[in-house]
Amino acid sequence: MHAAVTELAPVTGVADACRVLDVPRSTYYRRQCSSAVDEHCRAAHPGRATRRSPRALSGEERVRIGAVLNSERFADCAPREVYATLLDEGIYLCSWPTMYRILREADAVRRRRDQRRAGTYTKPELLATRANQLWSWDITKLKGPTTWTYYYLYVILDVYSRYVVGWMIAERETAELAEVFIAETCAKEGIAPEQLTLHADRGSAMTSQCVAHLLVDLGVTKTHSRPQVSNDNPFSEAQFKTVKYHPSTPDRFGSVEDARIWARELFQWYNHAHHHTGIALLTPATVHRGQAPAVLAARLDVLRAAYHAHPERFVRGAPRPAELPAAVWINPPVGEPTTAPPMFDAPTELTVPVQPPVGPVSSGETAQRPLDTGARVARLEPTSSVARQTAATLPQFESNLSHA
Repeated sequence: MHAAVTELAPVTGVADACRVLDVPRSTYYRRQCSSAVDEHCRAAHPGRATRRSPRALSGEERVRIGAVLNSERFADCAPREVYATLLDEGIYLCSWPTMYRILREADAVRRRRDQRRAGTYTKPELLATRANQLWSWDITKLKGPTTWTYYYLYVILDVYSRYVVGWMIAERETAELAEVFIAETCAKEGIAPEQLTLHADRGSAMTSQCVAHLLVDLGVTKTHSRPQVSNDNPFSEAQFKTVKYHPSTPDRFGSVEDARIWARELFQWYNHAHHHTGIALLTPATVHRGQAPAVLAARLDVLRAAYHAHPERFVRGAPRPAELPAAVWINPPVGEPTTAPPMFDAPTELTVPVQPPVGPVSSGETAQRPLDTGARVARLEPTSSVARQTAATLPQFESNLSHA
């Protein structure tokens, strides 16, 4: 590039040549001053190219030091470590900055220390085509009455329907509480072996051994997000934002009982009254119970009546309600469609690809109530570790467990 600027400069000038070739003028002048073609610069500074410091290492010494740095003994050591090790052995070759300069001349400056390599984690690609096929769960903090006091909100969310299948507020975050919480929620929803995938991040409760053993006993597949990748658990994160930004959410809770009363009313609204944009403006309970086709058909009748009454108001044709997504992904593969279907079309019939949920369907007409802890433990398998590990703590959080 320097030669091209030199050839073009007599025709267009140095400034224009440097601008066209994207070369800084300072770089051009610096190289021009030190090149052999600029006799004037060499005459102004005679002997610059051949002058050598008497303190510089000889060529043989530089070769010997480079061999020591790249030897089998010191190949994985930083120059500081090599310098200190040889100094303790009574050997001085040169300073460690000089070692860096020798390595830089050989283009060998890199991370030389032998250290643990970070693990490789696969991006989870999870698909849900019906309710109770893929759940996502997480734990978040709620501020207590004073500074540094918190209550912990456990939430399990059905990814396909966005239905909160279970929630719990406790005064601490432990794996034993999470184990009981997951076991009761699976029993309430009638989860069969090999039916469900449970996704979570890498919190201590999520990766605990007791939770892992419980999921093996229940026949539930568990998956985890990659470390420090919040996008791998998007549905739980988005649901927590909806919860914490709701107008009824206070800045602090006076007691754990106040927090449970708030959560009971909030999740009743979220499941049965909140029209979610990700599920065609339906409520999570409607989708979870398999009632979406009937609701969308009724909406279509309303829109058709409005169109026949005033067709001039619908310039893009007969409207139709948004369709329920046939599949919901966590990290969809490349090429999977993620856009929503258009809300204006002229079809004669409405087609909604919905499958009914697997297992018993909750009536959902009653308000949330505390679970019966005694009945819960009685329903657990005799070989399960839940009753064995939590027998001493169950009386302390009997009223902590609730379901939507």
